[in-house]
Amino acid sequence: MKRIAVILTVLTLSLFVAAQAGQQSPPAGAPPAPQGKRPPQLKTKPEQEAYNAAAALTDPAAQEKAADDFATKFPDSEVRVLLYKSAMRNYQNTNNAERTEAMGRKVIGLDGDDPEALVAVSEVIAERTHDTDLDKDQRFDEAVKMSQRATQTVDTDITVPAGAPQDRVDAYKAGLRSQAYSIIGTVQFKQEHYKDAQDSLQKSIDAYPQDPDPIVVLRLALALDKQEKYPDAQKVAERAVELTTNNPRVGDQVKNMAKQELTRLQQLNRVATPAPPATQPPKN
Repeated sequence: MKRIAVILTVLTLSLFVAAQAGQQSPPAGAPPAPQGKRPPQLKTKPEQEAYNAAAALTDPAAQEKAADDFATKFPDSEVRVLLYKSAMRNYQNTNNAERTEAMGRKVIGLDGDDPEALVAVSEVIAERTHDTDLDKDQRFDEAVKMSQRATQTVDTDITVPAGAPQDRVDAYKAGLRSQAYSIIGTVQFKQEHYKDAQDSLQKSIDAYPQDPDPIVVLRLALALDKQEKYPDAQKVAERAVELTTNNPRVGDQVKNMAKQELTRLQQLNRVATPAPPATQPPKN
């Protein structure tokens, strides 16, 4: 969860600045703003003062309470969504899945097409749903639909402030798209739809190739393994080991799983490859 939270904060500061600036025009000669949703607007001075005070908080629990208080006092304010999204991100950074989902659902309640909230909520659902859950099919279906919706709205429904560097906007979109596909692939893998999982996980890697998620790469190797595509699986497993070795973002469990999967595939591929015929000595 921390990895995607880092990727998805590339425009956080710019978004807050845009909200605080209201409808101010960009400086003369500034490049045109990238296309996207109109930034949420502040309408009154009391609303702006209350928003600034809430936005200055950094503790996620305090942010959540401040967002609720703000929404109660200004029930029609457009910037409520920004306060809930900030709390959602900070809960992500502390790996608080329950509150991340709660804040994400608050955002979706205000903007059902917000791709970041759709991804955040669907990620929690996908990772926290188990085979023993009685409602697992419904939860998996909800996660996939949310992630699919995010892939459709990522180019049209993010708020891009004037002057935002295009490379950061592109990275933001790519990170969202990559994570959405990885969530879909995770659900498909858990449902044992391994070919579909392979396709979705590969889309995830292709969407953000500059920083592939080691867990997604490992899961792709496992999906190929499940289909008995052992040579292809070994190549991907080698990449997973490469990405996990000396990587402080990856836990020991994932590192060990990658090494074990590679060892298994190496053994399978050795067995599947017939030994070359013994060289016969030349006849006199």
